[in-house]
Amino acid sequence: MTRQLWAPWRLEYIRSGGGGDCVFCSAVTAADEGALVVNRGAAALVLLNRFPYSPGHLLVAPFRHVGGIGELDDAEVLEIHRLAEQGMAALATALAPEGHNLGWNLGKVAGGSIVDHVHLHVVPRWTGDTNFMPVLADVKVLPEHLDETRRKLAAAWPHEPPG
Repeated sequence: MTRQLWAPWRLEYIRSGGGGDCVFCSAVTAADEGALVVNRGAAALVLLNRFPYSPGHLLVAPFRHVGGIGELDDAEVLEIHRLAEQGMAALATALAPEGHNLGWNLGKVAGGSIVDHVHLHVVPRWTGDTNFMPVLADVKVLPEHLDETRRKLAAAWPHEPPG
């Protein structure tokens, strides 16, 4: 007997086809909850990935719409990395991952689905978190709603900059 696995929120991603307004530029002026923004700095912000690889998958992006790392100024580069560091601290408090992947997907062939606004991925990882679902069904199982994860991470965000 075949059982159905429903993930209706994925339809938004499929239908978007990568078009529309820049999610990062929109988040700069949007309400935190609606845009899944977890924290804002002076030149960059942190938001949850709406189509995550794992629970708590963060995206750190500059406010400015630039397509490459080389276009960032020194203050933006530093703040993006400081926010990623703070994000890992918030993730440790809220979700207790055992490790993290950090990465810049630069260009479509490198896995970038938003190629014209540079951003850093912070992906929390746990032992055994790659299960059979992605292999058999091209599906990721997320045990918590994104709004709840955003609330937990915003509450756990460190008030003092690390280091």
